[in-house]
Amino acid sequence: MRIGILPVGSVDPVMLTPIQQGLAKTFPDTACTIVKKGCPVPKSAFDRKRNQYSSSSILNEIRSYASQNEKFNRVLGVVDVDIFVPELNYVFGEAFCPGKAALVSLWRLKPQFYGEEAGLDVFLLRALKESIHEVGHTLGLMHCPKSLCVMHFSNSIFDTDKKQSLLCDQCYLQAALAISNLG
Repeated sequence: MRIGILPVGSVDPVMLTPIQQGLAKTFPDTACTIVKKGCPVPKSAFDRKRNQYSSSSILNEIRSYASQNEKFNRVLGVVDVDIFVPELNYVFGEAFCPGKAALVSLWRLKPQFYGEEAGLDVFLLRALKESIHEVGHTLGLMHCPKSLCVMHFSNSIFDTDKKQSLLCDQCYLQAALAISNLG
């Protein structure tokens, strides 16, 4: 599998390399490339009433990029704005399940957002977990009932912190099968 990591808007490059390395370690036979020229956050995605961005609008831009870029099987957009879907107050990410495009937001993964001390290690681990989770959805993986599996749904940052950055055995086998079918 070939994953392109696409910065959307202004994203600290320090965050992208650990995501790149972590995705390559997690998914079998996977190469990850950080896309040098990112894309802007679509202005139309901003919702003034909520003071947030529609994750679906941004995800559609990523899907458009993915469909024009055949060198990647999957594209993970990374954005540093607060995102939502209409039925939830916020989301950490969104993906087409299955599909070629996924999105993760760094905004609510920052320890400072919760009044915690600014720990880069915690921030990087949260970003990696949510990136693995969203790429897993692109492979057709659903939410896992096992609370430690990275595919478990995160209703809050506490859920993200509790789960591991690994797929459980069942989810790993499903991901490996999906990846083998890409080729």
